Amino acid sequence: MTHDSTLQDGDFLFENESDAGSQPDKRVVWRVLLVDDDPDVHHTTVFAVGQRHLVGRPIEFLHAYSAAHAREMLLTEKDLAIVLLDVVMESDTAGLDLVAYIRQIANLSNTRIVLRTGQPGYAPELDTILKHDINDYKTKSELSQLKLLTLLTTTLRSYQQLCAIDANKQGLSLIVRASGSFMQMQGLGDFAVGVITQLAALLGTHPQGVVCAQTQRQSNSYSVLAAAGRYAAHINEPLESLSNPAIRQRLIEAFDNCNSSFGSHDLVLYFGQKSGLDMAVYIDVGHVPGPVETELLNVFCANLSACLHNQSLIEQLRSTAFVDELLQLPNRSHFIAEIDARQTAQVRQWSMALVDIDDYSSINELMGHHYGDELLKALAIRLQTSVGPDIMLARVSGNAFGLLGPDQHINPESIILATSTPLMVENRPHKITATSSFVAIGEDLHSGADHLKNATVALKQAKRLRRGSYVVYTADIESEARNRAVLLAELHIAFDRQHLCLEYQPQIDLGSGRLIGLEALMRWRREDGQMVSPDRFIPVAEQSGLIVAMGEWALNQACALMKQLMDNGMAPERIAVNVSVEQFKSPGFFDAVMSALERADLDGSRLELEITESVAMLGSEHVKAQLSRLREHRIAIAIDDFGTGYSSLSYLEQLPLDRMKIDKAFVRQLGQPGSPRIAEMIVKLGRTLGLKVLAEGIEDRSAWDALQAMGCQEGQGYFISRPLESAKVRPWIQAYFASQEVPPRAYS
Repeated sequence: MTHDSTLQDGDFLFENESDAGSQPDKRVVWRVLLVDDDPDVHHTTVFAVGQRHLVGRPIEFLHAYSAAHAREMLLTEKDLAIVLLDVVMESDTAGLDLVAYIRQIANLSNTRIVLRTGQPGYAPELDTILKHDINDYKTKSELSQLKLLTLLTTTLRSYQQLCAIDANKQGLSLIVRASGSFMQMQGLGDFAVGVITQLAALLGTHPQGVVCAQTQRQSNSYSVLAAAGRYAAHINEPLESLSNPAIRQRLIEAFDNCNSSFGSHDLVLYFGQKSGLDMAVYIDVGHVPGPVETELLNVFCANLSACLHNQSLIEQLRSTAFVDELLQLPNRSHFIAEIDARQTAQVRQWSMALVDIDDYSSINELMGHHYGDELLKALAIRLQTSVGPDIMLARVSGNAFGLLGPDQHINPESIILATSTPLMVENRPHKITATSSFVAIGEDLHSGADHLKNATVALKQAKRLRRGSYVVYTADIESEARNRAVLLAELHIAFDRQHLCLEYQPQIDLGSGRLIGLEALMRWRREDGQMVSPDRFIPVAEQSGLIVAMGEWALNQACALMKQLMDNGMAPERIAVNVSVEQFKSPGFFDAVMSALERADLDGSRLELEITESVAMLGSEHVKAQLSRLREHRIAIAIDDFGTGYSSLSYLEQLPLDRMKIDKAFVRQLGQPGSPRIAEMIVKLGRTLGLKVLAEGIEDRSAWDALQAMGCQEGQGYFISRPLESAKVRPWIQAYFASQEVPPRAYS
């Protein structure tokens, strides 16, 4: 082996046989089958290897561009040294399915298989690695030219050694069986015991006087992993505990020199890796090994090195499967397994919690993903400090942490404490809020996955009701979530089948009685005629994102009706359409409004958009810019349900608005002693800001008179008219004009 000082990333290359003094046979090549559906991968791989000789021979590449193509070739092409195989091709499992075909149908037992993928999430299962003797697994992004050459060199040597084993029938059976037994073992201790057993069988001696030791280069420490005969008492002890200094020295030299050595009556076999996972075996054989034994021992060591590498690979896959790479915390799978373990052990009075950072996606967008990662790290440290080291802390999703432990430690107070003061992120304080859910780990038979699902359901309810709060899971929450899911499915069907409709409620000038507008209200009538309350289906539509498509449909319907009324000379000044927060912040919102106006051939001055106070929470600059663009097209903007939402009033001065709407809850209080004060305050505020004020929910003449007396200019409600189906709008307007004795054209 030779090391190239120019390599920068841990790559290494083995010395070519030609460099060692022997000339390669030009008539012999290593045949490598490259299976990948990306032609660029074929080109770059061939280009990276070029005309190089690896392990004394040039490479001949064979190319298959699909798993089906590869199957055809594998039935006719033999003497394949390596198959470089893409995991995901025609399907997610095409590559892994081909592995079994190579071993079982094509019967290529010596051919080395190296899995490659551009998608790390498609790593092979551990039993697949074990069952089909997969040589290695790499992501395409990590295979630089040097790493590819190193991979091919080491894999070709592995193939060459297996072929050498075939040449010696006497040793083949034992070594292959030994490899299989090593691969099935769990942990280094069992592996070391297997080494002693198989080595003694190979040399035809009893498993006595054998010492197996391991070193960790970082600490330069050595330990006895397995021993037999007079050394058996030293198992799991430091190597220094051996009384024979000569044996200690022989083993240490093997580790230092990374090679095996043969004495007149004993031998030391070394097998290991650059990673530091090294092992060596000492045995007193009582004779000098002959050429055949020496060759078999060399092959045996090479095989052990490959097995040790696979053990390391398996441990790495296990770690990846249960540890979050960014935070080095248990991940979702580990968390679920731990809950299952508590259930199996019938642990009582334990709870779990989910803690989710509010508006984390916005933080990532504004501050960058690196900042978001650092925020997660800071919160992880804060949570662990708050709940204590005996509580399991895991990262169960992008910005959600799971906590598992005794009831007295898993409680809302500890979570609130953890988030009550700002986190230090990149040397500056960052205040966050977090929403939490809590689930008791009781005596039921629910799995860990079920408990996590219940916690997620409760967390979603907490997010929906009030961010920054918490919810304790109950069966009622699950029932409500199930009902919401059913309602959403039915709503999708209703929308697709055009079972939704708009109703229109007239808006009147309270002073003159003049018809000034219509508000479009979305309604859902089931096929059986039953109406579904907007208070039920609108929040579900908003949460699912369906509200964006529903809102665009409502805009188009309302604008079309307004155009019809104008063509018939009976249109009011404007038509008002409600806009949800999700709609407003969707990227295509402005274009959707413009498209609806253009489709109906309607001027923007005829349209009013009603937004809620919660829109202000999107950020004043973004909202102001969006509303200003709409106002440039003379579209009016109204704040709906004023006084029931966002508490800050500063946005009223900052945003370009035209109208404030008094919520019907305040209008209904007008008949109570002292209650008109809120409505009157809103009217005065609107007058101060130069905004029109419209009251909702006017149900009697006294409310009309009271509102008019306090200066409210406009109103709507059952006293004026209930919401009208689209077909009844024109007849109602005609009747209203007639009752007012005003010609319709005066309002068009």
